[in-house]
Amino acid sequence: MKNTTPDCPTPKHTQRDDHQHDEATRHILKRLRQDPPVALDTLKPTQAHDISPQSPFAVKADVRAIEALLHVSIMLKSAEEVSDEITELASGIERGLVWSLVHSVEMARSLVDALLKGNGVDPQA
Repeated sequence: MKNTTPDCPTPKHTQRDDHQHDEATRHILKRLRQDPPVALDTLKPTQAHDISPQSPFAVKADVRAIEALLHVSIMLKSAEEVSDEITELASGIERGLVWSLVHSVEMARSLVDALLKGNGVDPQA
């Protein structure tokens, strides 16, 4: 009998480096093990920094670390909420990938919020 429906395309898998062996990750982990802990209030303010040559946005100079973390917390909360909405619309493997993203964003936000709370700033206020 002749097949009337086309065969599903074979998924192409690209070879990826394990994240633990990624050069940037190794560099960060090495620095975390070697550098002494730094108190949040001893961090210098931000330097002005363009996001990219094409972007009209930039990081302002002289933003204190605590203020920067508060904004990071807000941005992560937004990413978490958007990802939650997308997860409800996704199916199959996409749903799992988006859920993984949501989980990573939640962990990052929890860490930032804990750092803020440890320094007397309530990110929920």
